Amino acid sequence: MTCYLAVDIGASGGRHIVGWMEDGCIRTQEVYRFENGATEKNGHLCWDAEGLFRHVVEGMKACKTHGFEPMTMGIDTWGVDFALLGADGQLVGDMVSYRDSRTEGMDTLLEESFSFEKLFKTTGIAKQPFNTIYQLMAVLKEHPEYREQVRDFLLVPEYLSYRLTGNKAHEWTNISTGALVDPVTRTWAWEALHAANLPYTWFQTGIVAPGTDLGRLKPEVQEHVGFNTTVVLTATHDTGSAFMAVPAKDKQAAFLSSGTWSLMGVELDAPVANEESRKAGFTNEGGWAHTTRFLKNIMGMWMIQSIRKEINNQYTYAEMAEMAAKSDYAAYVDAADNRFLAPESMMAEVKAALKEQGAPEPKDLADVLRAVTMGLAVCYRDAIEEMTRITGAKFTTVNIVGGGSQNVTLNQMTADITGLPVYAGPTEGTALGNLAGQMVASGGLTSLKEFREVIRRSFDIVEYKPNK
Repeated sequence: MTCYLAVDIGASGGRHIVGWMEDGCIRTQEVYRFENGATEKNGHLCWDAEGLFRHVVEGMKACKTHGFEPMTMGIDTWGVDFALLGADGQLVGDMVSYRDSRTEGMDTLLEESFSFEKLFKTTGIAKQPFNTIYQLMAVLKEHPEYREQVRDFLLVPEYLSYRLTGNKAHEWTNISTGALVDPVTRTWAWEALHAANLPYTWFQTGIVAPGTDLGRLKPEVQEHVGFNTTVVLTATHDTGSAFMAVPAKDKQAAFLSSGTWSLMGVELDAPVANEESRKAGFTNEGGWAHTTRFLKNIMGMWMIQSIRKEINNQYTYAEMAEMAAKSDYAAYVDAADNRFLAPESMMAEVKAALKEQGAPEPKDLADVLRAVTMGLAVCYRDAIEEMTRITGAKFTTVNIVGGGSQNVTLNQMTADITGLPVYAGPTEGTALGNLAGQMVASGGLTSLKEFREVIRRSFDIVEYKPNK
């Protein structure tokens, strides 16, 4: 049986999912799951680079144990974070998380010589404190010696794929997210890199399209996992993969990848890097087959995940959604506000935001959850209205994929507030998009369009109609 392996790693955990075609439908089986998270190390919030690679390999070994030997495999993760490599190809320093505060003031520093208006026009990427260009500036400020010690950098999935094969490449859907490249020419934005005073020697690795064959496993990896396979740089950015799994029937669909982040957007043929999109906070990220993910970052399920962690996981996500549905609290927070990026207490930050806007104090947890849930739905509506104004497109549906698509309260609230029918599912959108890239690249499917048709007949898509 021809099968494929998607390694889908998020901020809180990862999973290895095997996929194959059967009777015209896609079938999947999870073979390995692990926890992930950033922890304090050397004064920064860091990812465990060695731990991530170890889990990737152990999950591949579990794949063999379950009787699968995938023809190809691909890794997707969050974007913007990276590993620095020395002349010997080994890791230099730590793999720092985008939620770390080291980038504070980097945007202001860059704008002394290169305005954000110009940076946006050059790269099409919205300002976020964690953009890769700011992170690279921050690491050189703290470690000027890296200017000579470091020879290259790779984003997280690129680094893990390099560890498997020994081959390096930057994949377009991911490298396009960090304000380092020109979205039209799909080459390095040299003027911006010069303004940021980044070493040109760090930007010699090529940029490749999603679906690129990176190579076979190194002998020592083959020996450990028990098989050989081809590593494909599929859409390595998790949102890039998630967008591929949206079973939209036409271009009038608004796409929402709902996970730790909510990414509301649309698939376009070309970037829209004008003043209107800049002021509205939209970003232009690379997509499959030279498309553009025109989208807006909204804080997403991170807010609810953080609240759940604060209450020691006392309730399931389904129970928390039900609590929000039963609350009659009317106020809400701006879920696109960066104040919710990494607060010490999400509960306290939500309450503080409500107090600052003159809203009544939430009387219990249900009210806080209602304020967050409604805030997300309102942000979705606002983003759709802005997309309509900027692109001229008239959206007729909202299509949600990812773990957040299981939140029935948020789905119904989104339908009610946007006035559009919401189609929720599949839940494992990112892993499925990862598999899609491999299947199309290997010739197992002819196109992304065909894969989306397969998705529609393979999974139950739940419809939420707006209440009039």
